[in-house]
Amino acid sequence: MYEATLRIDHDSPYAAITRQNDARVELWCNRYCDLLHLTGQDLDPSLSMISDEVGIKDIVHKDEEIVLITENCLLDSHDDLLEEYLKDHNSLSLPPLTYDHGTLLTRIVSLTEAELTGVYQDINRDHYVDVESKHEIESVVPDVPLLMLDSALPNLSDGQKQAIFTAIDEGYYEIPRETTTAEIAEQLDISRRTFEEHLRRAENKLVKNIVEYITV
Repeated sequence: MYEATLRIDHDSPYAAITRQNDARVELWCNRYCDLLHLTGQDLDPSLSMISDEVGIKDIVHKDEEIVLITENCLLDSHDDLLEEYLKDHNSLSLPPLTYDHGTLLTRIVSLTEAELTGVYQDINRDHYVDVESKHEIESVVPDVPLLMLDSALPNLSDGQKQAIFTAIDEGYYEIPRETTTAEIAEQLDISRRTFEEHLRRAENKLVKNIVEYITV
């Protein structure tokens, strides 16, 4: 089997939410309602848009994170972007669908590389598609939640992404360390305090999200 992560530009209410607001939306569709996981700094505008579009049946709201169940399924009033493409090539999309910065991020699994390529080519005729990753699935490690791995990856701000990736590239996490936070901050032309705050927040999000997937 082969898997690819595709980022697709298209119009939908959930994509519009992430385009207009500082939010990220993960979607599990049950055909009669949607389960949504939202993260972001100011989620009230996103909630208002969701309520107007599909209604809200139940909601849990904590800090910068929301889990809710909608009154109706989005597909009741909008076409399914992926279903026809997937059906034609014996492929499927792994939940959740993720909406981020106005685009749809989805993991596609196909039996053969040719079928996976066919899905990409068909979607790309109608929408701009960026292939973020692609690999062959050779084995599944026991007790590792393959289908839920994307949910373990948090939504980092641009500053947090820059901090964590630069720290990795510069050897900050090597043993012994090959650089200091002051040196990295100078390279990025920001204060050491700002860099350390970005790095601390990125590390905090990554650790909290991934720890539940670590088996003891």
